[in-house]
Amino acid sequence: MNLPLALTLSRIVLTPVILVCLIPGELTWNVVGAVLLIIASVTDYFDGYYARKLNLVTNTGKFLDPLADKILVSAILIFLVKTSQVDPWMVILFITRDTLIGGIRSIAAADNIIIAAKSAGKWKAALQMIALPLIILGEISPNIPNQKIGYWILWISVVLSWTSGYEYFRAFQKGKVNS
Repeated sequence: MNLPLALTLSRIVLTPVILVCLIPGELTWNVVGAVLLIIASVTDYFDGYYARKLNLVTNTGKFLDPLADKILVSAILIFLVKTSQVDPWMVILFITRDTLIGGIRSIAAADNIIIAAKSAGKWKAALQMIALPLIILGEISPNIPNQKIGYWILWISVVLSWTSGYEYFRAFQKGKVNS
């Protein structure tokens, strides 16, 4: 176990804790859940940073990092559908894209094709990590419509999600031609 891997695994461990905090109508717990989500989101940056800086990039980390992200985000999105805070179509589009890209990455890895992370995918993840705490916090002030802002940021991340998915698919096709 190394620091980057521990940070990655912390996102998986924090997921059920965050979900327990998302009790509808309980602002205090929602704030705790949003703060924990922000902490989990920050670990996504630091696990990669320390893996590269400390030369601790591993195949396990390469596998678990995106998996931890998907577990965290998908679980929260599914919970938010149940509480009618996000549209089911958002979640369907995110999960479908992530499943397709996971398949493409698996095939690419089997064919020794390396597909680098795309900027649209990084922006998608960043926007999700901004949108979700805003949605979780809800309308805590009549002057700041957190939930509406988060909702529309999340729709922008849906568009970026599919844009990056297309970029991954094109990179895979290009890699197949060149291999």
